[in-house]
Amino acid sequence: MKEIVLKGIPAAPGIASGLAFILDKQEYIVTPRAILEKEVPIEIARFEEALIHTRQEIIEIKKKMSNELLGEHAQLFDAHLLVLEDRALIEDVVKRIKKEHLGCEYIFAEVIKKYAKIFSKIEDEYLRERVTDINDVGRRVLKNLIGEQKLHDLNSITEALIIIGHDLSPSDTASMYNKNIIAFATDIGGRTSHTAIMAKTLGVPAIVGLKDATLQIQNQDYLIVDGRKGLLIINPEAETIAFYEKEKNRIEEFKGQFQDIKNLPAETIDGHRVKLFANLELADEVDSARENFAEGIGLYRTEFFYMNRTDMPTEEEQFVAYKKVVEAMPGMDVIIRTLDLGGDKFISSLQIPKEMYAYWGWRAIRFCLACPDIFKTQLRAILRASHYGKLRIMYPMISGAEDLRKANAILDEVRASLRRDKIPFDENLMVGIMVEVPSAAMTADLLAKESAFFSIGTNDLIQYTLAVDRVNEQTADLYQPGHPGVLRLIKRTVDAAHVEGKEVSVCGEMANEPHLALLLIGMGVDSLSMSSLSILQIKKMVRSIKYSDAKNLADKVLQLSTGHEVETLANNTLKDLIPGLFSSKTE
Repeated sequence: MKEIVLKGIPAAPGIASGLAFILDKQEYIVTPRAILEKEVPIEIARFEEALIHTRQEIIEIKKKMSNELLGEHAQLFDAHLLVLEDRALIEDVVKRIKKEHLGCEYIFAEVIKKYAKIFSKIEDEYLRERVTDINDVGRRVLKNLIGEQKLHDLNSITEALIIIGHDLSPSDTASMYNKNIIAFATDIGGRTSHTAIMAKTLGVPAIVGLKDATLQIQNQDYLIVDGRKGLLIINPEAETIAFYEKEKNRIEEFKGQFQDIKNLPAETIDGHRVKLFANLELADEVDSARENFAEGIGLYRTEFFYMNRTDMPTEEEQFVAYKKVVEAMPGMDVIIRTLDLGGDKFISSLQIPKEMYAYWGWRAIRFCLACPDIFKTQLRAILRASHYGKLRIMYPMISGAEDLRKANAILDEVRASLRRDKIPFDENLMVGIMVEVPSAAMTADLLAKESAFFSIGTNDLIQYTLAVDRVNEQTADLYQPGHPGVLRLIKRTVDAAHVEGKEVSVCGEMANEPHLALLLIGMGVDSLSMSSLSILQIKKMVRSIKYSDAKNLADKVLQLSTGHEVETLANNTLKDLIPGLFSSKTE
């Protein structure tokens, strides 16, 4: 087949090659299973039994619809029954089982796909529409052969696959952790969407904003994903495959340059110290943070406790997870962000109207203040875990001092209840805020008097400052981390915190990019928190520069007029300071 190249938005760097797994079409991903000659009759019997079972199901559905006065629609299932009784189809499956010695579920899936393809090319509109009947019958038979859960559950993946979807929700990506997934690609999304963030966490390449990838790719097509350039290649030619194999080797060599500085501090040539923390989505990721020598956890996103479930997480369940992370990082700061739901993150166990999850309205701390019982349960778990290490709390999406005071009032209630119950916790636990909206940055001087520390969430700060949806591919070009308005808000926040003797961290995606991390250091940011897999690369950058050079860069960019000018100067400065190391996005 002819090679096809699709261009999207780079979301997570790296190169991967493998077979496609399309979420919307996954019912026909059936792995071939070899059988012995003596097992052929057994497989044929299994197939025939599945046909009988499926036929009974369809008849029951038809009968039920007829009883409910939907007789006209019930007749539609006659077409399904005709597919099940098609002798040519049945004989084709039986013949191939005998000849190929493969499991009946795989043979049937292949035959049904062949029939669907034939019907889709028929000129007659009525017959062409029968593809829907064929696909539906195929799904029903396969469900009876291998079980519905295996048809629709990512847990059934046993081979390395590239996930393709129109979109991947945070709950989708959370369920992919520790699965055999080597890359993501989606039709929609921006470079700081949660698909991209989770891809960086898993250390796999990702592309978003491909627009119609799900229409152009078939299940088990061979793909190459180039997360550096945002290229997805379908059915690559031999020359293309060879080129990307060399690129993979080059990337591995590039990563090897960081191994010698693992145990060394993130300190500039002229002695300026920067702390490098890890971001966590799930408690199990703490091992990766340790392996990459994180100096603590700068952002532990806790909303994933609430996803992929029909009930609310208990206090005990959360306590165990928080305690695990704190004990895994002895003597190091672990900053837990309280629940940040809304926007592109939601939970199914709460019956909340979809419009309530607006990006610009009811989310994060506003959600917690409106649902104090949920908030208190989480705060109790966090406080209990604080007894076992250096734990800190930070509130997301604080817009001003009033939000902070209301949240702290609830925290004080929880502290009092724990004291009454004689449950130990850290009485001196530090409470900070995330600076993610312009109002917080503009009143940073006031907030710094009441907050123990700041963590700047650049993903949302950029979104709210520039009025750009950070997960929308249509506005991807307008999402500019280097926009002068954004940089001035960051600088204002840093300066206000330092006047009060408070530390400032950046935990957004800007911290992952070497040229932007260089700029943030020059602006006075005390620590950077990022994907665990980015830590050594950023540490290498820090140890290769002078703090004075970073400050000079910051002074210059704050005088520039456009985000493009800022990005260009920051990139060129990094290349000049460290020739060769960051000359291209090979990470």
